[in-house]
Amino acid sequence: MKIIVGLGNPGEKYLKTRHNLGFVVIDRVAQQLEIECNQKKFKSLFCKTLIKDEEIILLKPQTFMNLSGFAVKEAMDMYKCDLQNLIVICDDLDLPLGKIRIRSNSGCGGHRGLESIASCLASANFSRLRIGIGRPPIGEPTDYVLSVFSKEEEGVITEVSERACQVLKVWISEGIEACMNTFN
Repeated sequence: MKIIVGLGNPGEKYLKTRHNLGFVVIDRVAQQLEIECNQKKFKSLFCKTLIKDEEIILLKPQTFMNLSGFAVKEAMDMYKCDLQNLIVICDDLDLPLGKIRIRSNSGCGGHRGLESIASCLASANFSRLRIGIGRPPIGEPTDYVLSVFSKEEEGVITEVSERACQVLKVWISEGIEACMNTFN
């Protein structure tokens, strides 16, 4: 059993914002697997599939970013999933647009969604797939993460979503170390 969580905020208002990059990747993975991530459970939209006899859960918490931990904990408890079988996909202000960074057992870097998950699980010992959105040239980061990508940036996001799917395939079949060695 492996659980892949994409972080974002629910609702049309946030659909194409920078903070919803985790949802974008989950949607792309589901599309590649020819499944829909639209079942409601664990305060989330989720779906379940088998890949080479491994049960895979895709999860999009619908609790808003800062409360994502409650949804993740429900799923982790239900499936009695070990932390090493959890990966969380999120946006990262400190990485340039489109850059990917994979880490196991790292800090939360001020990301409130990751902080919520670490708090609810009483551990930060889970893997992360961070995708760079860059810092705003001016203005507040809060406004920036809730803004939509420009037309030019959308192409980068499409490409990085494809790379993220490749990362997740390697994570499922070979584990986090192989991901870090291949993609970092």
